[in-house]
Amino acid sequence: MPKKPITIPKFRNTQDEADWWESREGKRAATELMKHAVDTGTVRRRKVALKTVTMRLPEPDIEAAKDLAFRKGIPYQTYIKMLLHEAIEKERRSA
Repeated sequence: MPKKPITIPKFRNTQDEADWWESREGKRAATELMKHAVDTGTVRRRKVALKTVTMRLPEPDIEAAKDLAFRKGIPYQTYIKMLLHEAIEKERRSA
């Protein structure tokens, strides 16, 4: 039996997208996309220079980030980087 083609739906918001990727269908799609990328040799890490920074943040914000990141199953520092990146991109688009 041939496999069903991968179809990624359009999402109304990030929560709908996150829910879909966590679903059985979303996990299957992610696995198939990664297998295809490995098979075709197109898997690459972004070559973006990283610089370490130190920031003082309010403890309640850090605790909230830890809680939200835990719910999403990702490290809290990664989650904070994602939020910062999204905020910068949003500001850049509106400028």
